[in-house]
Amino acid sequence: MITPEQIKDLLESDADEPVLVVVAGAAEVVPASALETDDYRGALEIASRKDLLTELDGEVPSRHELEEIAARLDASVTRLGA
Repeated sequence: MITPEQIKDLLESDADEPVLVVVAGAAEVVPASALETDDYRGALEIASRKDLLTELDGEVPSRHELEEIAARLDASVTRLGA
């Protein structure tokens, strides 16, 4: 469900305060403000760019790190049953 490409998209997004969410069984990168709209009401927030940058100490992640982050977040989402 969560892919390395989505993690990269989150980190590179031009959106204001981007977050990775799961809504209707699909993961998407959206601006945090979108969570207040009907389309994303009830979406599960997985990670924000701010959180990931803090975790990465501001470093640009390698492909391997993107894969590890995606796998970890995907496992978390799976455990939650989203």
